[in-house]
Amino acid sequence: MALPYQWQMRVERLKRMFSGWFGGGDGDQPRPQLCPACGALVGINATRCHECGTNLRFGLAAWSKGLSEFFGGHAPVTTLILIVNVVMFALSWVITVKTGEGSGFGLFSGIGNFTLLRLGASNPYMIQVLHEWYRLVTAMFLHLGLIHIGFNMMVLLDIGPVVEELYGSARYLFIYIFTGMVGFGLSMFFHPAAGASGALMGLIGVMIAVTTKRSGTSMQAMRSRLISWVVSVFIMGYFLGADNYGHFGGLAAGFILGKLMDDRLPANATERNRAYLLGWAAGIVTVLSFVLMFLHFNDGLPGAR
Repeated sequence: MALPYQWQMRVERLKRMFSGWFGGGDGDQPRPQLCPACGALVGINATRCHECGTNLRFGLAAWSKGLSEFFGGHAPVTTLILIVNVVMFALSWVITVKTGEGSGFGLFSGIGNFTLLRLGASNPYMIQVLHEWYRLVTAMFLHLGLIHIGFNMMVLLDIGPVVEELYGSARYLFIYIFTGMVGFGLSMFFHPAAGASGALMGLIGVMIAVTTKRSGTSMQAMRSRLISWVVSVFIMGYFLGADNYGHFGGLAAGFILGKLMDDRLPANATERNRAYLLGWAAGIVTVLSFVLMFLHFNDGLPGAR
């Protein structure tokens, strides 16, 4: 059965990405290429850019460009985050049903508590006593029910592409993972938690900071809408028992990053390489966190029989 056209294109991009990393296949026709770091036109057989010195075969810039092309669109990291969240929710549902914890399809809290713990939800005892720090990352890709993931993914698709376009995919990934970790780093002192809302509040915090650095009525209007949104989130969080500590931690971390980081795409090769370094560091931490989660999946859990 043939793959849909869109996925055929992604497979071809993936082939080109890997062939670019390690020199390409013998049957590939040589073609002009652009430096992924500075955009300069380089020779067909060049391995380094003559303008900025970037390695064209094996480096952060080449890898980042390849991954961006594979996921396609103007917001590839947002697409990837959405996919991981949906996959983890589906896995949570399967495990919940298989273990008999529930149906998995409750609107607010259909996923079983032990299932969430096994898949890396934040838990004070397991982080502070057992030192399972990977939970600060994995928890942001887990959700309690259909409304929980539905609402968070709508917010992600609303604000994520805006921040990704503004800062670039690499720095956007760093912002998302870092602010989510700070959110769970604060809430772990108070209660168990899971969900993308801490990282999403980080994105909102970044945008609020951006509006304070730019003038004009449109920026003032955007800031007012964002602040109203934040107030609504905290009010709903209070009455619904949501993780407002995580919300505050993510929001504060995002606002600080928004103040410190230039609210534009990297302007030169040095800035691009620094952005790629941040993005890849966040990506590696995320992958390692999921590896550790699967390694600890069958560990004993507090309160489990």
